[in-house]
Amino acid sequence: MVASATLAVLAWLLPDFRIEAPNGDSPTQIAVTAAIGAGAFGVLSALVWPLLVRALLLVPALVLGALVFFLNGSLLLVALRFTPDGRGEVTPVTAVVIAAVMSAASSATSTALAVRDDAAYGRRLARLAGRRRRRAGDPPLPTTPGTVFLQLDGVGHDVLHSALTSSPPAMPTLARWFGSTHRLTPWHTDWSSQTGASQLAILHGSNHDVPAFRWFEKETGQVMVCNRPSSAAELERRAVERTGDRGLLAADGASRGNLFTGGADQSALVMSVAAQRGKFSRSRSGYFAYFSDPANAVRTAWSFVAEVGREVVESSASRLRRDRPRIKRGGLYPVLRAFATVVERDVAVAAVIGDMLAGRTAVYADLVAYDEVAHHSGPGSRDARKVLTRLDRSVLLIADAARHAPRPYRIVLLSDHGQSGGETFEDAYGTGLRELVRAGCGLPPTGREPGRRARRRTGAEARAAARSALRRPERGRRAAEEAACQGPPSDPIVLASGNLGLVAFPDIAGRATLEELAQRCPRLLPELTAHPGIGFVLVRSERRGPLVLGPGGGEHELATGRVTGADPLACFGAGAAAAVLRADAFPHTADLMVNSAVDPGSGAVHAFEEQAGSHGGLGGPQSRPFLLAPAGLPLPPGPIVGAESLHEVFRGWLTPATDPAPAPLLRPRPHDGLSHPLGAASGSDAAPGR
Repeated sequence: MVASATLAVLAWLLPDFRIEAPNGDSPTQIAVTAAIGAGAFGVLSALVWPLLVRALLLVPALVLGALVFFLNGSLLLVALRFTPDGRGEVTPVTAVVIAAVMSAASSATSTALAVRDDAAYGRRLARLAGRRRRRAGDPPLPTTPGTVFLQLDGVGHDVLHSALTSSPPAMPTLARWFGSTHRLTPWHTDWSSQTGASQLAILHGSNHDVPAFRWFEKETGQVMVCNRPSSAAELERRAVERTGDRGLLAADGASRGNLFTGGADQSALVMSVAAQRGKFSRSRSGYFAYFSDPANAVRTAWSFVAEVGREVVESSASRLRRDRPRIKRGGLYPVLRAFATVVERDVAVAAVIGDMLAGRTAVYADLVAYDEVAHHSGPGSRDARKVLTRLDRSVLLIADAARHAPRPYRIVLLSDHGQSGGETFEDAYGTGLRELVRAGCGLPPTGREPGRRARRRTGAEARAAARSALRRPERGRRAAEEAACQGPPSDPIVLASGNLGLVAFPDIAGRATLEELAQRCPRLLPELTAHPGIGFVLVRSERRGPLVLGPGGGEHELATGRVTGADPLACFGAGAAAAVLRADAFPHTADLMVNSAVDPGSGAVHAFEEQAGSHGGLGGPQSRPFLLAPAGLPLPPGPIVGAESLHEVFRGWLTPATDPAPAPLLRPRPHDGLSHPLGAASGSDAAPGR
């Protein structure tokens, strides 16, 4: 229809082109003639164009590019001969122009119509695979399989298990893999259950001295934030210096959408290199590579607009249902959500597919969509569950593309942490942690009007990624954690990482002790431990070493294991004491580490940030992420505790000497000459996209 309309409009505009009788025709006859001409041109293009391409394979590319216009014009001249009674008349030069305009209009229309057509997107991937075929002079690829690690950010083990076993499953692709080719295993995070600590250890083998998502370093007076480019670069440098190894992806690897490179030479959308200006290393290069294809731009733009509308509808429905917990989701958040759940996802998935088609050995990509939505809607909400379904389609798209790769691939899915739901600390108790600490220190409130809540910004992760994409990784308004450092040196600095709070006294050199704080703020620790929303507080004692204080005078001496009264760590699991003891040894552990209370039945916690679903401390599902790996890959006999342990497992999988042959592989399809890029994927083979 569009081609026919284009032909009719051009006949009206161009003096050397007509599709009607000399004496004129009715509009109906003109429409019929235009449809016949456009249809004949389309059929000839479909039948003759592939033959012409085969016949002209030996023509240099630049010459062939110039011939395209004349060949299209010739096909149009032939097509017009099929119009009734010779109504189609055009000069050869005008035919070239008309053919070019019709091709452009048809291409734009088909792209727009296929923007939600996953089969069409799969066929484009097959053509892309043909264009990226290796040249004769390239070194041969290894015979061992490549490995793709897909991190579904924030998806807890129980959430994934429910999504795979429900009827119908929320993630049908992974449900088919579960129990057949792949096995599902939980693992346990460190005390700092957040992306910075987990991903740094997974990719670089060490998360030593990463006590939280953000923390204050007294010797420099700076706040470290895991998703800030300068902080991420420094954390990666420290990890490499500690381990003496570049990282998991150092050998022909690629890092996509992560906080850290993992030692990969190929990095895109990676925060630790976001501030670099190099053409091939800067984080923004992935956006340029993706949006250079107009079809990608149209597809993602359509999905972006749809996601903004979806968030507006879902947040309105949540208010009408009076869902609890519920946080504000207005302002820029719908746009930030769309950026995280659509743009970042699409660019990362396309980059992973490109890496597989290039035959890279190891690829690690972070898909952040679920984590972003679960923070605002809750980890078990229907909004977050819908995101899981869309992520499943992205995984299927990657799996199908792997079949066109020049080597077989194993797809490993994992999460860096889970999420625990619950009301925010301020919503539940009417005051924030900072105000509680200041009151315990005998300091006046921060000047907020009584009853007026502090203005809290949401979508921190998406904001950081968007600023990086806009080449402003550390610009904009000062973050809340930096504002918290402003004031007299004697004032405590209070930072939050989910349901983990950190309190530092900048005027006390080194780690403040229990005895020092008892003299300085005698009410502080008793008021914190007596608060119903606080589960325990870690403090260092000069005489007793690391000490965990809890409600009712309960104490747990971590160095000796001696417990007085009710154990403050009892409801946080068997590994809580070891996790807290490990963090106590970090050089930059805060003077006080405050972990919110947890509901033993539901696993709900109280975030010290504006989050309906949170992670960062202990309590509930946040510390129990998942690993969904091919069944043939070996796992340790005991539980996997800590992200550093998971790094060792992955490193074993990537070592050729321990590469297990039985692991299910996604094997490449054989190349069959020119027919492969044009016809390898059919509607039944093509994978659904995003």
